[in-house]
Amino acid sequence: MRKKRTAALLALLMAASMTACAAAGTAASAESEGLAAKLGSALSVGTETAGTTETAAASENTVTVTGDTEDGAIVTEANVTADGAIDATDLFSNRDLRQEADTSEAQSITVSDGKNVTIEEAGVYVLSGTANEVTVTVYATDDAKVQLVLDGLTIVNTDAPCIYVKNADKVFITTTEGSENTLSVTGTFTTDGSTNTDAVIFSKDDLTLNGLGTLIIESTDNGISGKDDLKITGGTLVITAADCGIEAHDSIRISGGNITVTAGNDALHAEYDDDNTVGYIYICGGSLIIKAGDDGIHATTIAQIDGGEITVSAAEGIEATWVQVNGGSVSITAGDDGINAARKSTAYSVLFEMNGGELSIVMGQGDTDGIDSNGDLYINGGTVNITGQSPFDYDGTARYNGGTIIVNGEETNSITNQLMGGMGGFGGPGGMGGNPGGNGGWGGGHH
Repeated sequence: MRKKRTAALLALLMAASMTACAAAGTAASAESEGLAAKLGSALSVGTETAGTTETAAASENTVTVTGDTEDGAIVTEANVTADGAIDATDLFSNRDLRQEADTSEAQSITVSDGKNVTIEEAGVYVLSGTANEVTVTVYATDDAKVQLVLDGLTIVNTDAPCIYVKNADKVFITTTEGSENTLSVTGTFTTDGSTNTDAVIFSKDDLTLNGLGTLIIESTDNGISGKDDLKITGGTLVITAADCGIEAHDSIRISGGNITVTAGNDALHAEYDDDNTVGYIYICGGSLIIKAGDDGIHATTIAQIDGGEITVSAAEGIEATWVQVNGGSVSITAGDDGINAARKSTAYSVLFEMNGGELSIVMGQGDTDGIDSNGDLYINGGTVNITGQSPFDYDGTARYNGGTIIVNGEETNSITNQLMGGMGGFGGPGGMGGNPGGNGGWGGGHH
């Protein structure tokens, strides 16, 4: 019975979380020979040299990371690129991808009204019960790994986080198979000394969310806040937040799960006010349904999509200094720009880059752009389908090296520029771009 249940669950989980990952790292077309030399304005991750560093477009060089299966636990895979804007080969550990906790030596805790829970040692803790005004605080040593297993847990607070990671090396929050867990804060958050604990789940250290159950988060401020790296690899996550749905300082990394975020501000937000060289968002799998009052996905440095099924309805779909799409399916409905590559970081040059996958953008009326780059704009592969008055707007160089471009239902090999007042676009290799009445384009995809 266990084997049948496990196989069925694994099949469902893989369908939602893995399939889209397989498209990660689609190669740029053969016409883009010498592309590394052309991408001089794009800096490699971790390289902060003065001027520029060459980088190649993402290729089919993928690495599969798999969770530990020695005891038959359900795990997921992350098919990540090794040579995209981000070298993603080490972004997910085996334990991150393990969707069931080893509870053989776990401690069980049942919450009750008004009684806070403090966890001070590494280990696995199974949390269950229903309570009001309770905070589960992890306050362990710097090297401690703590796993919180949610097994039918409901906490409703007025002014404090339901889960507060105050100190640890890393914390895992894992939902058990078939369980439904609800964490909500209904009033105004209070501070913890100088710490503004402004989220239902608030973590000062690395945090991973996974599992086979459901976690519902409702917040008058932020849903989940991580002050380090934040990962999601599995489970069903439903967040409703007045401010940001999911935020982190260093990174947000998603390889799987069924994620729904409704946010008054940004749905996914990676930023650290004191350091603009960090704050990236990486997605290689999972199903994301995002509704946001401002940005659907907002990163200071890089927003890289290698896979997944992503649906965004927001004022602005994706914003980052460097936006790179290598795979997956991304559908954006935006009141303003669909994608905005803008100067958010001093460590990277501004670039939008499409190498693979499917990107669909439907824009609102008025002064809106499908893809707006305050720097360069490269389309090397994949399919870009834009509906709206101004499909492209860029300040630097546009290059079409491959892939399919569809604008208002018609296929084209031109990247027109809104800033140039209708001036002709830039043709594909050996082609001639240009709109009727414009000044024509340059063949070979050169500006």
